[in-house]
Amino acid sequence: MASSSGTSSGSSLLQNSGSEEDLQLLMDQRKRKRMISNRESARRSRMRKQKHLDDLVSQVSKLRKENQEILTSVNITTQQCLSVEAENSVLKAQMNELSNRLESLNEIVGAMNSSNGVFGASTTFVEPNNGFFFNSLNNMSYMNQPIMASADILQY
Repeated sequence: MASSSGTSSGSSLLQNSGSEEDLQLLMDQRKRKRMISNRESARRSRMRKQKHLDDLVSQVSKLRKENQEILTSVNITTQQCLSVEAENSVLKAQMNELSNRLESLNEIVGAMNSSNGVFGASTTFVEPNNGFFFNSLNNMSYMNQPIMASADILQY
């Protein structure tokens, strides 16, 4: 009996140590799977971070390009505005000059009509507020002078 119990206890130790080895192998296998899974998860996380960084770099590039286009548009619009303001100043100066000429002509015609009636009733000038044309006196030499004005005439 002693020998049978000795063999049975020896056999149980072998089974016990075999199951411990199996358990250790199983734990090692699970540990390796977890390590592999963790490495894969870390790799996916790095890939997501890199993609996010690439998207942000692309967005920055796109916004810089858009900003440059807006600045160019603003500069063009500013130049056009300055050009229109300069042209407007020239036109105002020309209008003032023409208004002054018209007033002078009306004074001359009024003086001539009152002094000797040379021009008669057919000669009429329009007041500066109503227009810039006349019906007679086309041969007067001062009327053929060019009207000159520049943007620097008017100073603000």
